[in-house]
Amino acid sequence: MDIASLNKTVVKRFNSAFMEKADLKVLPEIVADDFINHTAAKMVSSDVAGLIRFIEILHGGFSEIKVDIHEMIAEGDLVATRKTIHAVHTGMIFGHAPTGKAVTFSVMDFVKLRGGKYIAHWGQNNVMEVIGQL
Repeated sequence: MDIASLNKTVVKRFNSAFMEKADLKVLPEIVADDFINHTAAKMVSSDVAGLIRFIEILHGGFSEIKVDIHEMIAEGDLVATRKTIHAVHTGMIFGHAPTGKAVTFSVMDFVKLRGGKYIAHWGQNNVMEVIGQL
């Protein structure tokens, strides 16, 4: 398997195991200890601990999380994705009581990998905009 294909496999696993299922056990296998999220939300740190905190916040406020990757492009150590995250607002999040509403978040990510592990992330999403509309 070439490096681009391997990296795409890791990104798919990150989204299915970590984003959708909040499986923290998978992180050491696919995220490097020196990981840096260059576009981390202000309420979380830019390291692995911030990644864990983000997923705790997301899964605390939403259930039935499903990630649909629409496009994925890999070149060398970089993988870009355009995806939609579908969820249901079933928990308290940033002062918003559960509404039971289905929500969708639009996301574009760039991930840099080394040896099959995330080492850097840059992204844009509308998560806070959607939460603000609850």
